[in-house]
Amino acid sequence: MGLLATSVMLTTACSDSFLEVENPSGEPLEEYYTTDAHIQEALYAAYDPTHWPDWGLGQYNALNIDAEVMGDNFWVGGANKGDMATWHKLFNFEANENETFSSLWTVDYSGIKRCNDVLKYIPWGTDVTPENAKSYEMQARALRVYYYNNLWHYFGNIPFYLTNLEGNYIAPQLPADEVYAELIRELEEVIASNVLPMRWDNTYAGKVSQAMIYMMYAEMVMYQNDQSRYAKALEYMNKIISDSQYDLVDDYASIWETSGEWSKESIWEINYTDNGNERGWGSPLAIGGTVLPTLISPPNMKPFPEHGLTQDGWGFLPMKQETYDMFEAGDTRRDATAWDLRDVPYEPRYQNTGLWLKKYRAQDANNANAVGDKNLNFNNNLRVYRYAETLLNAAELILKTGGNATTALDYVNKVRERAGIGKLSTVNEDLIIQERNYEFVGEGKRYFDLVRTGKAATVLVPDAYGYRTNSWTPNKKYIPIDQAELDSDPALKQNDY
Repeated sequence: MGLLATSVMLTTACSDSFLEVENPSGEPLEEYYTTDAHIQEALYAAYDPTHWPDWGLGQYNALNIDAEVMGDNFWVGGANKGDMATWHKLFNFEANENETFSSLWTVDYSGIKRCNDVLKYIPWGTDVTPENAKSYEMQARALRVYYYNNLWHYFGNIPFYLTNLEGNYIAPQLPADEVYAELIRELEEVIASNVLPMRWDNTYAGKVSQAMIYMMYAEMVMYQNDQSRYAKALEYMNKIISDSQYDLVDDYASIWETSGEWSKESIWEINYTDNGNERGWGSPLAIGGTVLPTLISPPNMKPFPEHGLTQDGWGFLPMKQETYDMFEAGDTRRDATAWDLRDVPYEPRYQNTGLWLKKYRAQDANNANAVGDKNLNFNNNLRVYRYAETLLNAAELILKTGGNATTALDYVNKVRERAGIGKLSTVNEDLIIQERNYEFVGEGKRYFDLVRTGKAATVLVPDAYGYRTNSWTPNKKYIPIDQAELDSDPALKQNDY
């Protein structure tokens, strides 16, 4: 399970108190954070909020579901339109200041605050080697960009600060383009330091690596459509491609098994564990597993051991029939992605299709060691960046920079060959976006691909079922900021939605 399965979990709250640090011994901070061991505690605490979005602080915000409900491959599901109303509102592009990702805002700013803490404490260390100090610094800076990247993707125009706030805890709200400029410069400095390894030993799997930073850089540059940095992003993709530690695994379906975590294809995952979990209904931010498999599996199923499952789900994120049908004949990704239960008895819920996301489905083996609230503690790691995305990023960036189209074609065909389907004879950007859709169903990539390529306005339109009745428009790129945040900062301006 890697580093974060054993990290120290610190809790937070929804008020300004989450900005306050209480150290374990009660000593003054300046005395406690003077050793390498204690600074590492602060660094591990900075990683902890990566676990939190799936649930806690009053909402379920599993990052892949958050993005997928705004795309075109899934319905929202649940009991009815009032069940996780925020997802239903965002699905229909009618979110508002009272129905938005309020907890995601708190989670990511909690992470930012903790990263800033680490950077503050490092100079206090009396036994920290220069090498360790630099590693801790670059991990904290890269992780801070990760949290800001989540906020930037969803909210765009956000308060921005690189040292912790004091007094009234108010930071200037920057336009989305300025946020991007700040973050990309920060990433470039971290990359230039060349301090972090391309891949950590699996003992430390979960730490940010140079390869993870390269992927985040390319993701941000491509989402911003920053032509001035396409060549640099391509250079970073090529560094991963040329590194023997990364490659495609042979069996696509194996990626989603516990045994497939941190395979040679994995560039970054968020770790969850069902061993020694402390997470439960009364402690959502404690160490443990994820609720994602419960969220996306159907309810009241008859026990059927042939599927490795005797547990119920909550029926969110039913897959569209059109998504199942879009795969070419023989594409092994279809049956690894779609959990086809159309002939299996269970209690149908809202927008039921009989098709579910298999990649993160609930399996008894994945929470067998959990104690207490087992349905909240599955050990499925969230796959954030995979080598397949590196290849498809590189292919797209080659075409964007006028590079060798044959190489771009080769990269796309590597992904297709692994899927068991025929090679393409030519490639263009539309075909790459289509291939990304096949490859990343349910991984939270599709919606942002549609937005950045200008396809959202023509793809995300009313459907024939009467579920989505509104169309995506450019002012929907950034979702509304929660009313509580607006109330706490009179200078904070709401997004145009």
